[in-house]
Amino acid sequence: MTIQHPGVSPGLTDSLTRRALRLVLDRTTEMAESTLRVPLHYYRDPKITEIEESQILRRTPLAIVPSAQIREPDDYVVRTVLGDSLLVTRDRQGQAHVLLNYCRHRGAKPACGSGNAARFTCPYHAWTYKNTGELVGVPGKEGFDGMDRGGYGLVELPTQERHGFVWAVLSAQGSIDVDDHLGAMGPELAQLDYDSYGYHDDREFESEVSWKGALEAFAESYHFPFVHGSSVIGQNTVANTSTHDMFGRHHRMGFPFTWITGLDADPTGSWDPIMNMGVIYWIYPNLILANSPVGVEILDMLPAGSPTRCTVRHSWMARIPATDEQQRAAYDGIYAQVHAAVRDEDFAMLPQCGEGVRQGQHDHMLIGRNEIGVQHMIKVFAAELGVALA
Repeated sequence: MTIQHPGVSPGLTDSLTRRALRLVLDRTTEMAESTLRVPLHYYRDPKITEIEESQILRRTPLAIVPSAQIREPDDYVVRTVLGDSLLVTRDRQGQAHVLLNYCRHRGAKPACGSGNAARFTCPYHAWTYKNTGELVGVPGKEGFDGMDRGGYGLVELPTQERHGFVWAVLSAQGSIDVDDHLGAMGPELAQLDYDSYGYHDDREFESEVSWKGALEAFAESYHFPFVHGSSVIGQNTVANTSTHDMFGRHHRMGFPFTWITGLDADPTGSWDPIMNMGVIYWIYPNLILANSPVGVEILDMLPAGSPTRCTVRHSWMARIPATDEQQRAAYDGIYAQVHAAVRDEDFAMLPQCGEGVRQGQHDHMLIGRNEIGVQHMIKVFAAELGVALA
């Protein structure tokens, strides 16, 4: 049985669960119209990687941190994105800011780590900044006669807070409109209500694979029994079976859990999609949101200095925020389990793919009809980059 792409879904309703159940019962999956040939230079050409960074990643709104990571006034966190040190703050009025974490005097970093602070002092010459970026302290100010402090605050990037994330464009001269960027995906993210989640933990690492190849691992379940066969992903998810819905440049995958077939015998059970499948979003260009009944994994992948090297930031938020040490300990166990699946299973395999791309003497890769989500990703990027596909 062949099921063609069904078009844009109306949202997270029981109709999505019913679609997934039908696929499982019919032992099939939603498929692309044809196979897709992808030239190897799509993954390994340094010129393409330069264009990706300058024309896509530095001009498109990126989710920098979950809002829950800086939930309280004066909370802050520092993270590096495409080599830029970013200071993400929430001021006393509750407004989020994404600031370049470089002192305007000699360029040292006023902030590090995370915590709660209203001011940050550069370790080199002690210039001091508010968490809104304003310069408020200059030792030996007589040496800077005539300086307008208002013109020497930390550089603030275009920033908006939407749907449980602080977004920014990595160009101070750019502009940001997250609602326009998300389009029809916005209402679906609103339905998930990530603002109410509790931030738990994150890890960051590098891997020898293209950032686009890394993203593709979260757009198909074809590999589940082979890469995740001994973990809960392989044991609890029906392999090579998924729904797929496009939201412009973004998409949603639905990977049904093995227990979904119980609904066929017990129609009074919950038809909530989140309870019956892994609901995985790709938010163009670099964000994966992997939803489960207990929380959401947040993965963002970015190039790291070469076409086949990437950074991976893997965070986790709980649907019900922890309120005591027992609950936090339980979430520690959940995060350890999901992070091990990502780090020790997906990213144990993916560097082999990276080597195959670097060393391969064949001219293209063949993406199957059953890899409909991967095809969608490639077609979106190829259209932006001017790469010919067949």
